[in-house]
Amino acid sequence: MISDLTFEQRSLLFAKLSAVAYSDDLKEVKKQAKLLGNFTTVVFYNNAGAQAYRFQNKNDIVIACRGTQPTQLNDIAADLKAAPVLAETVSRVHRGFKEEVDELWPMIRVDMESKASKNKNAWFTGHSLGAAMATIMASRCEDDVDMPHIQELYTYGSPRVGWPKFVKSLSCQHNRWVNNNDIVTTVPPRILGYRHDGTERYMNAYGQVRNPTGYLRIKDKLLGMWMGIKQGRIDNFSDHLIAHYIENLEKYVAETTK
Repeated sequence: MISDLTFEQRSLLFAKLSAVAYSDDLKEVKKQAKLLGNFTTVVFYNNAGAQAYRFQNKNDIVIACRGTQPTQLNDIAADLKAAPVLAETVSRVHRGFKEEVDELWPMIRVDMESKASKNKNAWFTGHSLGAAMATIMASRCEDDVDMPHIQELYTYGSPRVGWPKFVKSLSCQHNRWVNNNDIVTTVPPRILGYRHDGTERYMNAYGQVRNPTGYLRIKDKLLGMWMGIKQGRIDNFSDHLIAHYIENLEKYVAETTK
């Protein structure tokens, strides 16, 4: 059972599943799902460019939403539709993120309300656009009494998703991972009313899980930018890569299991 894993192990597992969600090779996805969590059922949802996977074993259901793919115009369009619109649950959310969820939710809801899914533990995860989608899906799942119980939500490089009342309405534990200067975590702007949900889990310039505040946070971000320049990369963009989240979490798991 996923709930038997430590927090650190779960964080790594869901980061890897979020990475797997980018693949279109169903055979390889099934292979990876079996190795990662003994998932015997893998379902790919794909509608109008919105995509997600359902990974299921005898105890758990994981919905892993696919993030932004630069070659997919639908994904780019979704990111740019920043106007707040009424959510299906409460308050307002990002229009583009909501529309992506709307494309998939009818199929996911039917599967999760089935007898085969009813008594399992539900988990949601995703990276980038997929993180925003997973957050909205978790909200809808909480609002539906016919859905299985949500254990936790794990997101990586998530943009802001909704207005304050929306994020406050989410009651499930949301572990929101932020890697140093990841630029996607700073949009859409707060001036449009958007706020972050969940408990921030911050990775510093060295990839360590820390919680610097105030001046120390600013200093750490500047350090990350300088380290990126020395390595010939733009830290704001490279920090967003799911591979870097996984790399940092692998170190985190190793440190905490010594």
